Amino acid sequence: MERENLELTILMPCLNEAETIEICIQKAKKALEKNHIHGEVLVADNGSTDGSQKIAIKNGARVIQVPIKGYGAALTQGTKEAYGKYCIMGDSDDSYDFSNIMPFLEKLREGYDLVMRKPL
Repeated sequence: MERENLELTILMPCLNEAETIEICIQKAKKALEKNHIHGEVLVADNGSTDGSQKIAIKNGARVIQVPIKGYGAALTQGTKEAYGKYCIMGDSDDSYDFSNIMPFLEKLREGYDLVMRKPL
């Protein structure tokens, strides 16, 4: 994927998420397409042994390997290697609604440094 002019990286830290990574990537890619966002889906893999990486690549995500163990390490490395001007993070276990990224992106476009969903 060409690094130039990407507005958004949807970052998914991953450790053995073979059961759910495909649907997460599909939802994220559909949201990018539906909203005409020039972006990428980036999977920061933290040593999966269940084939998550192959599934992610097959579904059009860019995958990076994060050798330092831990969720925070995956997020840190993923943000460092993100090609997008903005980065939206969501877990690879299908607990985040990747189809609803626009409210977050709109706030980022307005200049906010951090946008979070209010807990229910």
